[in-house]
Amino acid sequence: MAKVSAVERNEKRKRLTKKYAAKRAELKKIACDRSRPMEEVFEAQLKLAKLPRNGSKIRIRNRCGLTGRPRGVYRKFELSRVTLRELAAFGQIPGVIKSSW
Repeated sequence: MAKVSAVERNEKRKRLTKKYAAKRAELKKIACDRSRPMEEVFEAQLKLAKLPRNGSKIRIRNRCGLTGRPRGVYRKFELSRVTLRELAAFGQIPGVIKSSW
């Protein structure tokens, strides 16, 4: 089980990402457009730098939905490999069966 503070920090990052997504996209569009005047591009870069770092999508960590484990997470199920194996063994995930040969 992951620390509650780590899971909460990640949830805060998700909220901030949603909050600043539109503003960040608009500023990045201006900053990457080289046909605009350099002053305008530079101003957009400064505004982008003033936004909170945790508002960036790249800072969100994929974590297991049940345990909060940060590594070995399957995106399709949003579960870690350990949790996925346990739930699949008990038949609690629809459509997933344990294979043997």
